[in-house]
Amino acid sequence: MKKASVNWLLSSQYDLKTAETLLKNRRYIYVVFMCHLALEKALKAVLSEKVRELPPYTHNLNRLIELGGIALPEKHKMFIDKINLLSVPTRYPEDFKRLSKEFNKKIAGDYLKEAKGIIIWLKRNIPELKSKS
Repeated sequence: MKKASVNWLLSSQYDLKTAETLLKNRRYIYVVFMCHLALEKALKAVLSEKVRELPPYTHNLNRLIELGGIALPEKHKMFIDKINLLSVPTRYPEDFKRLSKEFNKKIAGDYLKEAKGIIIWLKRNIPELKSKS
C-alpha cells in the first residue's frame, strides 16, 4: 500500500476516535463533522491507491465514490447522501442554536456507527485496501 494511502487511513481512524471522544463529551455537531471527515479520508485512501495523482481537494463524498468507481451497497449510499448534505452546515452553521438542537446523543451515535460500518466495508471490499489494512 502506498505511504499516502496508509496516511489517509491512519488519519481516518484518528478522526473516528476523535468523534468517539466528542460523543462522550456531548459535542454532537462535531461528532457528525468528524464522521464526514473520516469517511472523506477513507475514500481518499481508495483513490490514492487507484490513481497516480493526489485525490482531489473536495469534501463531496459522492464525487470521491464516483472517482474511485466504488459500488457501495444501497444502505451505505443512502447514509453517504445524508451525511454529505451536512458537510457545510456542520462546518459553518448558519443557525447554531437550531443545529445544536437537531443533534442529540442518539443521532450522533448513529452517525458514528454508520461511518465506522462504511469504513469497515471499504477495507473489506475494496481490493486495494482489502489485503493491506
